[in-house]
Amino acid sequence: MGAVNHRIAAFLGTLALAGCIPAASPPSRPAASRPAPVATSVPDGFERHSLGAVSGGDPRPTWALKPVLADARRVAASVYTVRRGDTLRAVGAMTGAGSEAIAMENDLAAPYALYPGQQLRIPAGLYHRVAAGETGIGIAQAYGVDWGEVITINALSAPYILRVGQRLRLPADAAPQSPAEVDVAARAAAFTLDIDDIVTGSQPALAAHDRPASATPQVTSAIAPPAAFSGRFRWPLPGRVIARFGPLAPGKINDGINIAAATGTPIHAAADGVVAYAGDQIAVYGGLILIDHGGGWMSAYGHAGRIDVRRGQAVKAGDVVGLSGATGQVQTPQLHFQLRKNRLPVDPMKQLPPR
Repeated sequence: MGAVNHRIAAFLGTLALAGCIPAASPPSRPAASRPAPVATSVPDGFERHSLGAVSGGDPRPTWALKPVLADARRVAASVYTVRRGDTLRAVGAMTGAGSEAIAMENDLAAPYALYPGQQLRIPAGLYHRVAAGETGIGIAQAYGVDWGEVITINALSAPYILRVGQRLRLPADAAPQSPAEVDVAARAAAFTLDIDDIVTGSQPALAAHDRPASATPQVTSAIAPPAAFSGRFRWPLPGRVIARFGPLAPGKINDGINIAAATGTPIHAAADGVVAYAGDQIAVYGGLILIDHGGGWMSAYGHAGRIDVRRGQAVKAGDVVGLSGATGQVQTPQLHFQLRKNRLPVDPMKQLPPR
């Protein structure tokens, strides 16, 4: 997979999987279509929670609950002459190409006003028509492509909620196949995710006039983020910082900090917000929680041994969202903690109170 260079070139924020200290041993959960339980070992007296229990009984990740039919249409390059009453979306529907791709091809800018007789170049490509509830990650996985590259070639922007009927242009290496032809195990093993994928591609598509749901546990549609961030961040748990933000070794960068914590230590929300993700589909981090605080701020809590919140749940600063552990690519119990502003990692030590 891998279109990390595309993300760098497009200044979309490089979200490397080297965001924690990797161990020599393989991840605690091998890549598979059905996740294993989040919990590994917890002290006596703590309840063991599987991912299925945390997410409402369904072991599938939220971003894959809606199956994607890989029935993309190949469109040939052409020129379309605008008629009275045409809109960019209407032109996309008539030609089979995505309106975003047409806008990019013709250097059009919002509000995308067209005039009769205008000649629009229709870019060739393979286009997937988004169905209700499909997510960007799910679509990328269905075609075996990198979601970050789909963002780049379609010029998608925040809040990255796809609309029903939207036509996404797919990378050149996209491979649409019928379900009978797909090697599900091989595709699952080859498909990788990082935090940026979850942030930008896990929201289910909405109809044109629908609005994201307000915060409440077990939301299966797109979630409205908090309007704005107010207040300050607090430490998610006590403990010694064992790895700081920035370069760790040649070619390795820590996108956050790592805090030593005994297995079963409560993990607290660093500020008010809404849970954007809770699961273990990013193998390097193991149990992972993402909280959207509004205003472009997001916090991440990795290597959790237990997850006590669900996607869409509103939390307050200090609420317990899980228990620390040693899941993912670490050998000792710890918490990997990140803060991101507009998708870019920032040094948590500069945002947390001194201690």
